[in-house]
Formats: sequence, C-alpha cells, structure tokens
Amino acid sequence: MKFSVFQLSRKGGRSNNQDRMGYSFNRESAFFAVADGMGGHPEGEVAAQIALQSSSNLFQKRPLRNQTEATHFLEAALLYAHREILRYANNKGMPVGPRTTFVACTIVDGWLTTIHCGDSRLYLIRNGVLWSRTRDHSYAEQPHLLSPQAREKDINRNVLFTCLGSPVDPLFSVSEAIQLQEGDKILLCSDGLWGPVTDEEIVDELWEQPIAKSSNILVDLALRRTGIHS
Repeated sequence: MKFSVFQLSRKGGRSNNQDRMGYSFNRESAFFAVADGMGGHPEGEVAAQIALQSSSNLFQKRPLRNQTEATHFLEAALLYAHREILRYANNKGMPVGPRTTFVACTIVDGWLTTIHCGDSRLYLIRNGVLWSRTRDHSYAEQPHLLSPQAREKDINRNVLFTCLGSPVDPLFSVSEAIQLQEGDKILLCSDGLWGPVTDEEIVDELWEQPIAKSSNILVDLALRRTGIHS
C-alpha cells in the first residue's frame, strides 16, 4: 500500500488551535483522523487531543487484518474516544465537559471506510470529481430531521445535534466501503477549511496541484476570507 500524506493546521482567529490530526499505519492498513474541539465549551483542544490519541492507540493495539473488520473498529474507536473524554471531565469535576467533532477513516486492502460525528468532513476526489463527501450532523445538512415549520426558517449551519463528549451517546455515520483507485485523493478537514471555501474550490485545487501546494493554497484562501492574513 503506497500513499502520500500532508498535514496542515493553523490557529486562525482563535486564541488557541483546537484542531488535532494524525495517522497510523502498518503494512496491511492505515488509520487517519481529524478532531475539532468545539467552541463554547471548555478545553475543546483537550477533547480533540483525547479523541485523536485514544482512537490512534486503539488502532495500534488492534491492527486491522482485513476489510471486514473496518466498520467494527471505527465504531469502537469513536465510542472509546467519547468515553475517554467523559472520563477526563469526570476526573476533573467539570460540570460541562469538553467536546469535539470527529472524522476518521481506515484503508484496508485498498478499501476506504469512513466514520464521522459532527461537521468535520472527509472528501474523496477521483478524476477531478467529488466522488464522495460526508454529510454533517447539522440541521443545515440534514433538514429532514426538522419539523416542516422549522424548515421554513434560516438554519444556522454551525448548530450541530451531536458530538463527542456530550452527556448523551453520540450519533455517528459510517460509510459503505469504497474501493480506491490509483490517483484518488482524500481530504479530512474541519469547518475552518470548508466553511470559507466551497466544495468546488476544494476539488479543483486538490486535483490540479500536488497535495502540499494545494493544501497551503486552500488554507491561505480560507484565512483570507475570514479576514486573517497568513
């Protein structure tokens, strides 16, 4: 299995960077994840770090042997991360604990499987086309969950109905496995990128440019559109 990885994160307009990202791999499989600590809750960056570290540790302890194990592993990793965040909040006696969004994927035997909770996203780009994208757990992306009366009002896309670290069990979505092809490009990102930048711009830049160059271009564009100069 051959792949190239580029990681990039900038603080933007926040006082601290609440995004965390990472990956682990072995000869048979790979695991990639992004977590974005939620504003409005304390220590969002801690929740994101716990989510990333705990899920990566589980991958290292339970390496995937074949594609059939991917879905079960991703569900177990997400729920383990959620419980570890709750454990942290409980040990510190926090009345309101830290929370984070989460998106992760595995690649096993050339097959991609994705899990996500909240509005951190995964994009799969193939032959210059957006082949697949996760759908946020927000009413803006899933308006069918609203009442007919509520659908007629403006929907704030930043309002999520689930995350890791909340008092209730998180809702999450797991994709069907997709067989990858040579040249496919995969992007995991937080709303700091997809918020100011359109899906079309993401696809065009990632497909036309090398990964490192396109990533820098997209992040610089997102910062400029939010009034921040890199």
